[in-house]
Amino acid sequence: MTNFILKDVYDAIPTVVTTFVAIIAKISIFIFLLELVHYTGKSMFDMDFSWTISLLFSSLLSLIIGTVVGLTQSRIKRLFAFSTISHVGFILLGLTIHTVESTQAFMFYLIQYSISNLNAFILIITIGYSLYCYVYNGNSLENREIDNKEIENKEIENSKLINDKKENLQDLNNSPIQLIDQLKGYYYINPVLSLSLAITLFSFAGIPPLIGFFGKMMILSAAIDKGYIFMALVAILTSVISAVYYLTIIKQIFFDKNDYRLNEQLESFNAEALITEDTDTVEKVNIKIENIVISSSLSLTISVITLVITLFIFIPEELLSLANILALVLFNL
Repeated sequence: MTNFILKDVYDAIPTVVTTFVAIIAKISIFIFLLELVHYTGKSMFDMDFSWTISLLFSSLLSLIIGTVVGLTQSRIKRLFAFSTISHVGFILLGLTIHTVESTQAFMFYLIQYSISNLNAFILIITIGYSLYCYVYNGNSLENREIDNKEIENKEIENSKLINDKKENLQDLNNSPIQLIDQLKGYYYINPVLSLSLAITLFSFAGIPPLIGFFGKMMILSAAIDKGYIFMALVAILTSVISAVYYLTIIKQIFFDKNDYRLNEQLESFNAEALITEDTDTVEKVNIKIENIVISSSLSLTISVITLVITLFIFIPEELLSLANILALVLFNL
């Protein structure tokens, strides 16, 4: 039940809030669960108690549900919600084993997935706002309202399509990108952001040598060492299947034809006497699409996180040492 509520929460709230829910809230919950398993796993009310069965069952359900249902999604944040459910299966599997090695893998997986998830949501927000200068399927992304008079003048079929589009794309001001189809052909608009999003999605899928591959490898290695062969096989199979919906997004970004064109009003827009500097007046300002860029803070954040995801194989010591220290601190306590 919680898994299916999660996808509605992801899709119904602004993307910025979704980012907080997807990262900060989950980190706190899993750290609390780790402490709970560690301190209550030995005994409870003078009786032997184990979390193994319940956690294994939850892990199995998360892997299967997140993978299978994710294949049917057409909305980007709902897809990320089911992707998260699938990754939760890996995290719970590491939590179930409960050894020093598995706890280290658990910590590292939580760190690397949080980094990749942060990058994915920042990219979705950035891509959405970068399209404000374009027209999508005849509707300007800058002008959110649909003119009812124009609808009445069109054929009934066209009117129905516009109403469907309005229903499917609610709250565009806070969540500009909602449908996977909105990413079609975005590579031809901004190749750099497209490549960064592709790298992040490949990391989610566990493609080597990206950071996501090492997270899954550590969890699977700990599971096999502990004898959970069946769960390791299920995790591998679901990971391969879940790569399909990541590759679908990448295929649409790089190989499909986009539905965007530059807003004609922006092309012919001139601002006269709007910008002043001291006593001098700038008589005319021309706005060109190549002069509209994303902010330096977003560019720097995306660049740094993407480089960490891509080049982790060359600088693994810091994150692995952090995960190892956190695991040893917990078990020493």
